[in-house]
Amino acid sequence: SIQPVYGAQHPPLDPQLTKNFIKDRSKANALPMKSKKASSFHEFARNTSDAWDIGDDEDEDFSSSSSLQTLNSKVAKATAAQVLENHSKLRAKPERAQSSLSDMPTNCKVIKSSSEAQLSRTSEEACMRTPLQKQQSLPLRPVIPLVARISDQNASGAPPMTVREKTRLEKFRQLLSSHNTDLDELRKCSWPGVPREVRPVTWRLLSGYLPANMERRKLTLQRKREEYFGFIQQYYDSRNEEHHQDTYRQIHIDIPRTNPLIPLFQQPLVQEIFERILFIWAIRHPASGYVQGINDLVTPFFVVFLSEYVEEDVENFDVTNLSQDVLRSIEADSFWCMSKLLDGIQDNYTFAQPGIQKKVKALEELVSRIDEQVHNHFRKYEVEYLQFAFRWMNNLLMRELPLRCTIRLWDTYQSEPEGFSHFHLYVCAAFLIKWRKEILDEEDFQGLLMLLQNLPTIHWGNEEIGLLLAEAYRLKYMFADAPNHYRR
Repeated sequence: SIQPVYGAQHPPLDPQLTKNFIKDRSKANALPMKSKKASSFHEFARNTSDAWDIGDDEDEDFSSSSSLQTLNSKVAKATAAQVLENHSKLRAKPERAQSSLSDMPTNCKVIKSSSEAQLSRTSEEACMRTPLQKQQSLPLRPVIPLVARISDQNASGAPPMTVREKTRLEKFRQLLSSHNTDLDELRKCSWPGVPREVRPVTWRLLSGYLPANMERRKLTLQRKREEYFGFIQQYYDSRNEEHHQDTYRQIHIDIPRTNPLIPLFQQPLVQEIFERILFIWAIRHPASGYVQGINDLVTPFFVVFLSEYVEEDVENFDVTNLSQDVLRSIEADSFWCMSKLLDGIQDNYTFAQPGIQKKVKALEELVSRIDEQVHNHFRKYEVEYLQFAFRWMNNLLMRELPLRCTIRLWDTYQSEPEGFSHFHLYVCAAFLIKWRKEILDEEDFQGLLMLLQNLPTIHWGNEEIGLLLAEAYRLKYMFADAPNHYRR
């Protein structure tokens, strides 16, 4: 049956199914075993446009895609054929089809991945013949799959409050209620994860948005929120001016595709909030402007600050139940904290994206030292790190992990010195080596790329992220202070 999946890419691909399909066809139709290398990073970025969503606009000319896109299109054809075959079987059994399709989102074409360009045309029937809508109201289903839920959870899905966790929560409350919060101690406590109850104020402090002094916090919040809405009054109407139309149009396209399986982000009021945040940030940072992927970076802050006012799970919460003042506070706080984050990694988004170039190269050098077998495997089948790690660096692994895992990951990133810029490199290395067995089992270019673009993390929770961070810290301890260790 066709199942909705919250993960790195949409629509979900079945790697084993597609791998077998490609192998069956490989004798009759030999697919190219490698992609043509881009002559430069800038050309690569231009050809892929959006490293995780190829073919954003309805009028895009797919015939001019790069060879990597051509490969993905062929892989998509194989997957689409199997999807349609499965669907035809389902139609032969109406009662089964009805039960399985009821679990699908109301619009299964909200987001386009690198493989959906072709799928969008060949599998309309599998998508229940629902037209694409840029803005949509809440889906009719009141609940969503467990794998897409945002609340903290372990692999079992249960969030038990142990004695140790209660003790940690009390420690946080003591730190946060002191006259001058010890930020170094707060970082130490936050590294293994921040309890949900105190995460909003902890994130404001760790991001540098709130002062450590208790008496100054209320006035600071009031002043910064007023300043943000002053920007709205001053600049937001300019979105209709000719020199800002392209920026606003791209933001307007990207926002409905942000976390498409979570009803919270499909509410028109939430999408309007995101449009304002991203547009104001873009025109206040002309060196980079808006770049696709920045829209994802708003979501963890928005969810965390929303949870301050919502006791139940937020993924199905109707924000129209909140007062206008509360929504304004959430919007302003999300803007300022996202701005603080981007201040540290803005070279990822300036012309030619030099920050990403350096980080991808550093990842390649690091992996060559810590796991030469995996590195040589990539070289054997001519897989370039840029072909999968561009997305990892551009939006901080957010398309590879469920949102709940991103929030837990950011607890640690905000606790680490240069967490989003420097420590992220070691997290990416640990994340790649986590899949070494699956990587070494793939023995062709197509299989490797499909694996790396569709890693099975949809059921991950706090346990898996904790192990990933522990391995990343070990790598940082070994290599960060001795960079020659990972240079030949």
